[in-house]
Amino acid sequence: MTTFHDTAPRPAYPGWFSRSEAWLDSKGKGAWIAAMVLGFVFFWPIGLALLFYMTWSKKMFSHGCSSRRKASWAHHAASTLKPTGNSAFDAYKADTLARLEQEQQDFESFLIRLREAKDKAEFDQFMADRSREARDEADDNDEAERKPSEA
Repeated sequence: MTTFHDTAPRPAYPGWFSRSEAWLDSKGKGAWIAAMVLGFVFFWPIGLALLFYMTWSKKMFSHGCSSRRKASWAHHAASTLKPTGNSAFDAYKADTLARLEQEQQDFESFLIRLREAKDKAEFDQFMADRSREARDEADDNDEAERKPSEA
């Protein structure tokens, strides 16, 4: 059995930089970003130094909530596919998943039919408007031809 020994000596009284870094770490990424913005507002080299420090130390790109969430969903997806050992439940799960897949396919085909019907209705409306405009234009031309002959 091996034991872990911390070989780096820890100072009895950490300096202001170590204390402020620990305080910002305890508050999270938002505190680091706020400190950087305030550094830029009051004295731009401080903001720039904080930006470089955060990038160099990987404080901005460390494991955050999104990577944990992705790992959790990946684990959940993998665990749903493996059998449980209970044959009755596995059969029920397989039937339910097959039924849900069939319902999804049916719903997607319904959406396709719905889009096609909407497109057809819009096209029919366009053609009706177009023929009405052509008819109105022809009527206007007929009236224009009649008026000079009447005069």
